[in-house]
Amino acid sequence: MAVLTPVDEVISTLLSQVVAMDETEVVSLRLARGRILAQSINATVDVPPHDNSAMDGYAFNAQDDSIVAGGRYAVSDRIAAGHVGKTLEPGTLARIFTGAPIPEGANAVVIQEDTRMSEGGIELTERPKFGANVRPRGQDIALGSQLLGRGHQLKAADVGLLASTGVNQVEVFRKLKIAIMSTGDELVEPPNALAPGQIYNSNHYTLAAMIEELGMEVVDLGLVPDSLSATVEALATGAETADCIISSGGVSVGEEDHVKAAVENLGRLDLWKVAIKPGKPLAFGFVRARSDADAIPFFGLPGNPVSSFVTFTVIAKPYLLKFQGNESAVGNSLYAMSQFDFKTGGRREYLRVRVSGGNELNAELYDGQGSGVMSSVSWANALAEIEADTQVFPGDKVKVHLLPN
Repeated sequence: MAVLTPVDEVISTLLSQVVAMDETEVVSLRLARGRILAQSINATVDVPPHDNSAMDGYAFNAQDDSIVAGGRYAVSDRIAAGHVGKTLEPGTLARIFTGAPIPEGANAVVIQEDTRMSEGGIELTERPKFGANVRPRGQDIALGSQLLGRGHQLKAADVGLLASTGVNQVEVFRKLKIAIMSTGDELVEPPNALAPGQIYNSNHYTLAAMIEELGMEVVDLGLVPDSLSATVEALATGAETADCIISSGGVSVGEEDHVKAAVENLGRLDLWKVAIKPGKPLAFGFVRARSDADAIPFFGLPGNPVSSFVTFTVIAKPYLLKFQGNESAVGNSLYAMSQFDFKTGGRREYLRVRVSGGNELNAELYDGQGSGVMSSVSWANALAEIEADTQVFPGDKVKVHLLPN
C-alpha cells in the first residue's frame, strides 16, 4: 500500500517552498478591496487632525475657576463641523457641534443635556473636567504610525482607514492568474441536458468562485476529454497563460485518469496521495509549456465535489495565499463543543459542521458526510478537523476552521 503523506507535513512543505509574487501595480483605493499590499503604509497626518468635540454642547475653559456649575454664561461663538471658531473669550462659552474643532482657549465640552437656556445665557447644571468630551488630535491615528503592513489583504474597513489619512491609491501585488480545468467524459456544463451516466460539472464553478473569493483571476481551460493528449495540451496552455494550474478529477489510478502521466510529461510530480478524508488522491507538482519556459505549480484535486472543496480549502488555499504575498496564509482555528458522535478511520477527517453560539461555541454535524454530498458544504460554515483513529463524543472539544460567508 502506498504511504500517505500527513496533512500538516504537506502544508508545511508546500509553504516552505513557495516563492511569493513580486510583481506589483498601483491601483485606485476604490478598487483596492481584497488586494494584497506590496508596501507598508504609514500615516501622513494625524487623525483627527485637530482636537474636536465628541458631543453637541458648549466648549469652555475648564481651568477658568469663574465657570462653575449653576452659573450662567454668555455664548461668544457658534462652531459647526468643518468650521474653525475664533479664540474663546474669557468667562464665556462657545456653542459647538460634534466633530467641530475645539477653539483656542477651550479645553473641555459640557454636553447639551447638562445645560439650560435662560435669559442670562446658558446655565451649567454640571461642570465637566479638563479634556471632557474632547477627542484629542491624533487620538485615532498618530502621524508616522504604521497603518497596514506589507502582505495585508485589504478589507472594506481598511479602505476606509486609508481614506481617512488622505490615501487615494495603493501599491499591491499583481493578481495571480489561476488556470482551472476539469477532466472527465461524464461531465456536462449546466444547463445542458444530461445523458445517461453524465453529471453536471459543479467543481469548475466551485473552484472559480473560491479563487475569485481570494482576489485572484481565473483562467478557464474548460472541460478536458479523458485522453492523455488532451490533458497534456490543456496543461501546456495553462502553463503559458497562468501562474498556477488547478485541475479537478483524473488523479485517481483508473485507466481513464491521465493527469498524473500528463504532469510527468510536462514537468514533475512532487506529491501524490495525502492522509486526508475526504480527498486522498491529491497531486502537486510543476509543469512547463516549453523546455525553456519557467515551470509553474500544479494542483490536481480529486473529482468528488466535497473532496475537491476540502483539499482546496485545507491545502491549496494556504499555498495560493502565500504565493499571492498574503502574510496570513494559514487561517486561525477555533475550538467548539461537539454535538455529535463520530469515529474516524486511518486518515485525518474534515467534517462539515455548523458552528453557533457566543462565548461557548457548539458544532453540529451534517448528517451526510460522503465525498459527493455537496449539500453538506453549502449547509456548513466550518470544517471540523478530527485526527485519525479518534472517537468524538458529544461535549468533546473539536478544532474547527471557519469557512468564508
